[in-house]
Amino acid sequence: MAKFWVCFLCVLLLGSLVSGQDDDQFSPGGPKREMVPAMFIFGDSLIDNGNNNNLPSFAKANYFPYGIDFEGGPTGRFSNGYTMVDEIAEQLGLPLTPAYSEASGEEVLHGVNFASAAAGILDITGRNFVGRIPFNQQIRNFENTLDQITDNLGADNVAEAIAKCIFFVGMGSNDYLNNYLMPNYATRNQYNGQQFANLLIQQYNRQLNTLYNLGARRFVLAGLGIMGCIPSILAQSPTSRCSDEVNRLILPFNANMRAMVNRFNSNLPGAKFIYIDVYHMFQDILSNSRNYGIFFPFLISQWQLIFIVENFNDQLVFPFSFLAFRI
Repeated sequence: MAKFWVCFLCVLLLGSLVSGQDDDQFSPGGPKREMVPAMFIFGDSLIDNGNNNNLPSFAKANYFPYGIDFEGGPTGRFSNGYTMVDEIAEQLGLPLTPAYSEASGEEVLHGVNFASAAAGILDITGRNFVGRIPFNQQIRNFENTLDQITDNLGADNVAEAIAKCIFFVGMGSNDYLNNYLMPNYATRNQYNGQQFANLLIQQYNRQLNTLYNLGARRFVLAGLGIMGCIPSILAQSPTSRCSDEVNRLILPFNANMRAMVNRFNSNLPGAKFIYIDVYHMFQDILSNSRNYGIFFPFLISQWQLIFIVENFNDQLVFPFSFLAFRI
């Protein structure tokens, strides 16, 4: 069951986003067919694959134990091996998506990963880690990549191809972990939970509209998971238990995000947005672990659970492995 999450997401992607593609979008012959022209990725450390490596940043993962199961060792991925988007790219018949900081030439034609650890929807998020690439800058980086692709394919062909690409976006967790919940930020004194969620979604809405105006049409948006159960929060509890307060705090954001996705699907011509309910997926794994092939003969803390699950399989288990290395 190690790849359950990835397979589930791929079903969503392939069934809802790839349906209706013309046959000529599939590469003829060979062991794999490219089911979409490319995938462009925006996010934080859950899917960063090395964009922070050369930044003056404390949010880096280009050293062990990161990458212990990745061929070639650490790459900048905040995991032991493949990330979620690596698996999705593989299932779509695409090569591993290169980091923006390393992509060049024809590599960009199959997609680019712009994600950056400690990045947020708000530019000020994550400043404790110094260097990071906020979502606004990630979008500007995509514009640069779009210019490169246009030079290769021509403007008319680019518009048609980009409309068939997948845009995977996973943002927002750092706006809570490394902004709202940090004592050196004034945010918590300025906004209550609902107000902050509203602020984030207003900005998120503008950013996603920018991507739409640049030609993006097929979006996969990941909601926030059970952040009250990640190691940095568990470490603050004397009993190593999840924080119900933090878990409740992010619910308005997820609710706002669902509503935003519904509005986009109704109001943006030609667009298809999919919302991934990570919160309830993760909740189901914790509540029904046996259904996923995970058996525990005794009660253990959430922190121990993360590392036991990591060692239970030879493949990365989402989302536990990600959370163990979470920034």
